[in-house]
Amino acid sequence: MPKLVAVLQLLLAAILALLALATLVNLAFILTRPETISVVNTLIGQGLLIICLSALSNILFRKGWKQLRSADSESNSTS
Repeated sequence: MPKLVAVLQLLLAAILALLALATLVNLAFILTRPETISVVNTLIGQGLLIICLSALSNILFRKGWKQLRSADSESNSTS
């Protein structure tokens, strides 16, 4: 069971990283528009979203990788 949770955390980390990358691409397209207050608001909002998605992805990746390695070492020691 711990392996399943670890794999799911790694999968969610990958999905969140892809979402952060897609948001970054979207932000690049928005920056080509003329400068208005809504563009600036979008820049701030999406910038914050990218930072939060990246941080959460990093946390989930580290936690999942650590759990997966500990589950592997436990299964190797019992075999």
